[in-house]
Amino acid sequence: MSRKALITGITGQDGAYLAGFLLEKGYEVHGMVRRSSTENFERIQALQRRITLHQADLLDQLSIVTVVQNVRPHEIYNFAAQSFVPTSWSQPLLTAEFTALGVTRVLEAIRLVDPGVRFFQASSSEMFGNVREEPQNEETPFWPRSPYGVAKVYGHWITVNYRESYDIFACSGIMFNHESPLRGKEFVSRKVTDAAARIKLGVQKKLTLGNLDAMRDWGYAGDYIEAAWLMLQQEKPDDYVIATGEKHSVRELVELAFGYLDLDWRDYVESDPKLFRPAEVNTLRGDAGKARRLLGWQPKVTFPELIRMMVDADLERVKRELAEQENKPLKL
Repeated sequence: MSRKALITGITGQDGAYLAGFLLEKGYEVHGMVRRSSTENFERIQALQRRITLHQADLLDQLSIVTVVQNVRPHEIYNFAAQSFVPTSWSQPLLTAEFTALGVTRVLEAIRLVDPGVRFFQASSSEMFGNVREEPQNEETPFWPRSPYGVAKVYGHWITVNYRESYDIFACSGIMFNHESPLRGKEFVSRKVTDAAARIKLGVQKKLTLGNLDAMRDWGYAGDYIEAAWLMLQQEKPDDYVIATGEKHSVRELVELAFGYLDLDWRDYVESDPKLFRPAEVNTLRGDAGKARRLLGWQPKVTFPELIRMMVDADLERVKRELAEQENKPLKL
């Protein structure tokens, strides 16, 4: 009998990559989606016939319990969250409901329905915030610098708490920034690669960014979801940092993306202090030594390969958009 997995946030970048990965492993894949007036299944379009979607909401405990009862999964991966850091300042309460209490609701559903379910929580490097040491590992103290980071710390510790209190196989993956062609355009990596493609094709003139000196440990989402799966295959549940161990500035990211298209980024990119965060996280770099040692995991895609992959995908997207616009019949 094939194993069953339930993925919250299946329509997001990580959920989509994980769904494809688990299907290749022979899993029966179920996804939890929120009811909304505009359905956005673009990322899982190619997989939709092979997965089963269920309507539920991280704000509604009963709906989560019902899905877990109906699906009876062996594994649950929680990727659903309000995941954009800048939004967490304008919507701090909603961020707390989804990103913090939402984790508790999923864990509570497991406790009530089947404590044997294995659970993965997507924790975040933003929990480290104003970092106490570099690189950051599983023992590094948290000092979050945004409502999002604070909510993720709650989600992380409630996962640990349910593991210790109810003997649930619950793991947290402290995932550093991970990107891909499926990344949302609001995130800086995709904002840059999309703009580079549009500027190259003559449909955009400038790109405005915030802090070009902020440094992050950027990896490939396809590599990181494999780490999530590996955590749930171990004998004992534990928490792991997932990172590349390298850090790069936003300026380096911009230089790589524009340089790949033979553009001098200085001609097109401006920094606007209005886009700086109220409390900045200047540098993050992870130490994934424990994951390498115990999970046998390591990142495969390098930072330059990742940026080139994203630029290529955005070039194709923009070319398709332009072709569609040209072929549209004129409205009379």
